[in-house]
Amino acid sequence: VQLQASGGGLEQPGGSLKLSCAASGSISSIRDMAWYRQAPGKERELVAEMSGPGRINYADSVLGRFRVSRDYAKNTLYLQMNSLVPEDTGVYVCKADVTYTRDMNYYSGDFWGQGTQVTVSS
Repeated sequence: VQLQASGGGLEQPGGSLKLSCAASGSISSIRDMAWYRQAPGKERELVAEMSGPGRINYADSVLGRFRVSRDYAKNTLYLQMNSLVPEDTGVYVCKADVTYTRDMNYYSGDFWGQGTQVTVSS
């Protein structure tokens, strides 16, 4: 199972970016998907998580500015980030709780993507 994150970049304060995280491999199902971020010198923090339709949780710092969505058919998680501020700068990493198959058996576990850099600066 692999998670591929994309969409990061350099944006000015007040701008927008949309991140994508696509899961691939021998996936049977995905329960939870989430975005985390880590700023330089700080611990990794949860940005947004989606446990199912209507079950969404956001960090207080992004509430009202970020919106998480998921395409269940494509095993892809999105993060629409609006009204960006410099404090949003960091490496954004996606995580998924995946049930996968291997040698005709089922296994479950958390998988992490490689991260995508978001820099908000004028």
